Amino acid sequence: MAEIVRMPKLSDTMTEGVVAAWHKNVGDVVESGELLAEIETDKATMEFESFQDGVLLHKGIETGDTAPVDSILCILGKKGENIKKLLAKEEKTASTKSASKANDDTTSVQVPATSTEATKQKVPVATTPIIVPIISSNTRVIASPLAKKLADKLGLSLDRIPGSGEGGRVVKRDVENFKMASAAGMPVISQEKFTEVGVSQMRKTIARRLAESKFSAPHFYLSISIDMSNAMQARKAINDQGLYKVSFNDMVVKAAAVALRKHTAVNSSWLEDKIRYNEHVNIGVAVAVEDGLLVPVVRFADSKSFATIGEEVRAFAEKAKAKTLQPSDWEGSTFTISNLGMFGIEDFTAIINPPDACILAVGGISAVPVVKNGEVVPGHVMKVTLSCDHRVVDGATGASFLQEFKNLLENPVLMLV
Repeated sequence: MAEIVRMPKLSDTMTEGVVAAWHKNVGDVVESGELLAEIETDKATMEFESFQDGVLLHKGIETGDTAPVDSILCILGKKGENIKKLLAKEEKTASTKSASKANDDTTSVQVPATSTEATKQKVPVATTPIIVPIISSNTRVIASPLAKKLADKLGLSLDRIPGSGEGGRVVKRDVENFKMASAAGMPVISQEKFTEVGVSQMRKTIARRLAESKFSAPHFYLSISIDMSNAMQARKAINDQGLYKVSFNDMVVKAAAVALRKHTAVNSSWLEDKIRYNEHVNIGVAVAVEDGLLVPVVRFADSKSFATIGEEVRAFAEKAKAKTLQPSDWEGSTFTISNLGMFGIEDFTAIINPPDACILAVGGISAVPVVKNGEVVPGHVMKVTLSCDHRVVDGATGASFLQEFKNLLENPVLMLV
C-alpha cells in the first residue's frame, strides 16, 4: 500500500525546507535506510534516508523548491500502484485545514445599512501606474538652456547624460558631473539597477529568532576594557612550544567558561514561568557563513584546554561552511560569544541568542597608551560588551561576571588552576 513521506522537521527551529537534491527518480526502487534526498534546513543541508521499502511513485517537491514541514515530500508504494485517491484525499484535507484557519482568522465587521443603489455601486479598481521614460532615442532631450550651451561647448551629446531636474530634465550640474566622471574614467550610471535574491531558510530563521529576541527580551549592555599584555605573552609562550597553536578566541572562550562557573546567574535561561540556572557550561561560538550565522556549541568548555577548544571551534567552522553541521552541534548552548576582532572591529553590541540570558561581543586588540604605576606606557587593550536579558540578569550581576572575566584574561595562569 502506498505511503506518504512527509517533509521532516530536522531542527528545532525548522518550519520549512528546500529539496537541495533528489537521489532517486520516479520509478526507482528505494530500500529502508537508503539515501532518498538532501534537505536544506535553516541551518544546514542534511541527508534524508528512507524509513521504508518501496518504489518512488511521486515527488511532491521538485529540486530547489521550498515546502512547509509535514507537506508531501514523496510517495512510496508498489510499482504501478494508483495514487490518485491518496493525493485527492490529501488535497481535500489541506483545503479543509486552510478554510478552517481562514475562518478562525476572520473577524466579523458590522457594516452600516446603505441604500440598495449604493450597495450596487462598483468599487473602482486601482491600476498600477505606467512609468514612461522622459528621454528615449526617438524623442527630444529635455534640457535647460545653460545645460545645452555647456554640452555644446564641451562636445557632449545630451542624450547620453542622465537628468536630475524635474521630469528628468538635464541641468548644468548634470553636464558638469558627467564630464568629471568621464575624465576620471568612472562609469556614468544613467539607469537604476538592483538585484533581488530569494531569502534562504537560514536567513529567514536568523531574522525571525533575532527579531523575537530583540523585541521580547529587554536588553541592556555592559562594556569593559581588558589589558591583554599578559595574555599575549602567555599565548606566545604556548605557541613557541610548537605542540599546538592557541588563538586569542580560544583564550576568550576558556575565560568566559571559567567565569561562568562562579556566576551561574549569567549562565542561565529565561523559560517564561521559570529561570533555569545551568550548572554545566556550554559555550555557543558564532561562526559566519555565506548565508548568515551559525552557533555551534563547545560543550563543558570550562573543563577543556585551550588546544581542545581551538580544535573544536576550527572543526565546527569547517563543517558550518560545508553545511554539514548536525542539530547536536548547535543545540544546548548556555552562553554565546560573538568575536569580530579578527575583522578589525574595536567594539560592538550583539543580540542575545535565545534561550541564553547573555551574549558577549568581543572586539579586536588595539595598541594604545595605558597608565601603569602612574606612568603612561604602551599597552594592548581589548574591549568587550555583554548583552544581558534584564528579566534574568541584573546590572550588578553582569558587572561581577565581567570583572571575573577581565581578571582571568589579565592573569591567564588562573585559567590553568
